[in-house]
Amino acid sequence: MPFDQYQRDIDYLRISLTDACNLRCVYCMPEQMTFRPRHELLSDDELRRLLAVFGRLGFRKIRFTGGEPTLRPGLVDLVRHAVATPGITAVGLTTNGVLLDQLARPLRDAGLQSVNISLDSLDEAKFRRLTRWGNLRDVQAGLAAALAAGFRVKLNAVVCRGVNDREDVVALAGLTRAQPLQVRFIEQMPFGNNVEFQTKGLVSEAELREVLVQAYGPLEPVNGGRLDGEARLYRLPGGAGWVGFISPVTAPFCAGCNRMRLTADGVLRLCLLRDHEMNLLVLLRSGRSDEAIAECIRRAVQEKPWGHGLAQHLIPAARGMSQIGG
Repeated sequence: MPFDQYQRDIDYLRISLTDACNLRCVYCMPEQMTFRPRHELLSDDELRRLLAVFGRLGFRKIRFTGGEPTLRPGLVDLVRHAVATPGITAVGLTTNGVLLDQLARPLRDAGLQSVNISLDSLDEAKFRRLTRWGNLRDVQAGLAAALAAGFRVKLNAVVCRGVNDREDVVALAGLTRAQPLQVRFIEQMPFGNNVEFQTKGLVSEAELREVLVQAYGPLEPVNGGRLDGEARLYRLPGGAGWVGFISPVTAPFCAGCNRMRLTADGVLRLCLLRDHEMNLLVLLRSGRSDEAIAECIRRAVQEKPWGHGLAQHLIPAARGMSQIGG
C-alpha cells in the first residue's frame, strides 16, 4: 500500500476531469476565466491508463472533480471504467449539480456510489450573487435526482463572511433535520490570484458552530469528535442527518490526510495548499512505461509534505482552485 514517510496510508485520489466550469463562483475564479484547450488535458485513454496504475499501487478511492466534471464528454464511461478497475473500491463525484438532473441515473447505473454537491445558499438572490450566473432551481433539481437515484449525498457550502455566514448556514443545516444528508461547511482557503478575497471572507468553524447553537440548541458530536474524512461531524437536536465542518485553515487535519490530486492537465499535486507537483502527462506522452509512471507516483507519495504552510504565510500561487480540482 502507498504509505508516505509519515506512515499515512495514501489511498485516495481526486481526479480533475476539466478546469472548465459552467458557473463563476466568486471565491473560485474571476468571471472572465480562460480555460485550457482540450489537447492540453488528459485524454480518456490516458486517464484509463493512469487509473490502472493507481489501482495497482493501492489507491482504493477515486473522486472525479473539476472545474465542473459533468462538462467532460464521456463522463459516464469514465465512471464505468473506474468502477471496473482492479484495486479501486469506491468512486465518487463532486459537482455543482447544474447538470445532475440529466446525469444522476446514468451515473448511478455506471456504478457511481456517492455525490458531493456544491450548494452555498438556499436563497436564490444570494446563490446567483455567489455563483455570478447560477440558477438555484437547477441545483435543487440535481439534488432531487441524486437522492432519487440512491446516491450517498453530501452538500458542500463554502462560507463567505458577510454573504452567507448567518441565515444561509442555518437554512442549509436545517436540511439535516428531516433528511439523512451531510451538510458540510468549508472554510475559504487562500489560492493564486484570489487570496485577498478568500482571506477576508474566511469564517471559522467556531463561529459557525455558535450560529447553529443559537438557532437549534446544543450540537451533538458524532464519532466522539473524530474526523470523518476531512469533516468534523455534529447532529442537530433530533436531526436525521449530519452537519460537518471542514476547517483546513483554523483546524488543519493534515495528520490524517490520505489524498493526492491529479489535475486535468496531468499533474500530480502532493498537497492541495502547496505548489509541489509532478507531471505525469509528460511521462505519458514521451512514451514512458507504466512502471516508470508508477515509480514517479511512489516518489510523489514519499515526498508528500506533512501539511500546508499557511501558518508560515506560504500561500499557493501556481494555480487557482478550479485548476487543481476540488
